[in-house]
Amino acid sequence: MSDLNRRKFLKKTSAVAGAAAVAPMLWSAAAQAQWSNQPEKGAKLRVLRWSQFVQGDIDAYMVNVKKFIDKTGIEVRVDREGWEDVRPKAAVAANTGAGPDIILSTNDDANLYPEKLLDVTDLCEYLGKKYGGWYPVCNAFLRPDGKKWIGVPLGAAGSMMVYRESMLKAAGFDSFPKDTDGFLKMMKALKEKGTPGGMALGNATGDGLWCNWLIWAFGGKLVDINNKVVIDSPETIKALEYGKELYANFIPGTLSWLDPNNNKAFLDGQISVTNNGISIYYAAKNSPDPKLKEIALDIQHATYPIGPVGVPTESQLYFNQMIMKYTRYPKAAKEFLRFMMEQEQYDPWQTSAGGYVAPPLEAYAKGAIWTSDPKNTPYRDAVKNMRPAGYAGKLGYASAGAAADFIVVNMVAEAASGAKTPKEAAERAQKRAERYYKV
Repeated sequence: MSDLNRRKFLKKTSAVAGAAAVAPMLWSAAAQAQWSNQPEKGAKLRVLRWSQFVQGDIDAYMVNVKKFIDKTGIEVRVDREGWEDVRPKAAVAANTGAGPDIILSTNDDANLYPEKLLDVTDLCEYLGKKYGGWYPVCNAFLRPDGKKWIGVPLGAAGSMMVYRESMLKAAGFDSFPKDTDGFLKMMKALKEKGTPGGMALGNATGDGLWCNWLIWAFGGKLVDINNKVVIDSPETIKALEYGKELYANFIPGTLSWLDPNNNKAFLDGQISVTNNGISIYYAAKNSPDPKLKEIALDIQHATYPIGPVGVPTESQLYFNQMIMKYTRYPKAAKEFLRFMMEQEQYDPWQTSAGGYVAPPLEAYAKGAIWTSDPKNTPYRDAVKNMRPAGYAGKLGYASAGAAADFIVVNMVAEAASGAKTPKEAAERAQKRAERYYKV
């Protein structure tokens, strides 16, 4: 063997040996993830979480709660409220120092009162090490200073395009358009066929997030990387002009739609396209009604069309789990969240929810739920691919407040409906946002 060939041989065999060593290293890292925490004696916990949109979610969640109670003897009470109601109740609890020990909320609510939340860095580091690491956006939401975790990521309700395949084909489209020009043409064709689409333009916590996609797709953003408000921009104006054209093809009434409205309209056959989590498909597939089961066969999912910026601009409904600092039982609260996030509990819950919550930990993206039904797969990477609502700035009090005030949604609604010109809507949004970012 020549020296040259010998060197090539050694290089190849070294590479193979290195690759073979990767899996054991990953497994050993998981095995080395240690957790030591002794809950307080006589602990009792109260959990406030958002109401389910799919029944399997709450059914499996409560099974896991019972498992925790049986294992630890810790009493746990679970209360449920709508997304729009959790936020104000969580804020009151944070400000008064009394209420639920654990709150499951949405988006970057944790950044409204970070000093009122228990440091859960030890728990997040344990879970991250054991389950392949957190997706980057989790750090943006719940580790805003890059060091301390103020909450435990739960995942996100992926917002995808939900459509009736037969109706698209009847309008002349064999597949869902991949760009915004094609999307607008499709929406016009669907309206002409009497099967319009529609997306929420009311103060919808989840389904109103399509407005972020719209602005980002054309290069607009609420703030720049320095947290300077820049929403009043030529890029935003172009997005709003496009949004106005899009809205002209919506079914009437979307200005008042909240999160449940598009689900009902879709399953009632009133609309052919909307943006939503997997809950519409889940409800149809699991319904005893033959008509809804038939609709389920016709439902397909697609990612949002790509705009002039040339890259995906996904905005999803992010879920956080916060432990309030006032809790009398911080160790018990941490133990509860650890238990619920462990694979033995998380995977069955994720499966029972039909993929409604996309995972924040890389290991859970390998769950069977994402491939057992190909229609679930588009939702799998929702957390992996999403941008935080405060893009492109740093999350904090300002971003959380601006999101909670529906500034971007209101701007799009005003321009789309003609209540204001695109320029006027952008100027108003600029002023409203500057109050939060204190310019």
